[in-house]
Amino acid sequence: MSISAKAVSFDEVTMWVELSDARIIGVPLTWFPRLLNATDEQRACYELSACGIHWDALDEDISVEGLLKGRGDVTHRPHQAA
Repeated sequence: MSISAKAVSFDEVTMWVELSDARIIGVPLTWFPRLLNATDEQRACYELSACGIHWDALDEDISVEGLLKGRGDVTHRPHQAA
């Protein structure tokens, strides 16, 4: 069974994602700087797909699989220590 997002909402510090299997998961907005710095109107303009959530105006794509694995923004990988 494939799990997909059904709805997305936000509070001051968290993105809440309702999943097709009836779970609701919350992740910190600090995981996704583009969403953290976006306006409420920009956050509200998302599209759902079978794999995740997309914000065209913010150039942000978040997979449900990544959320379930606890992954935040992987655009900027942290520097590794030598």
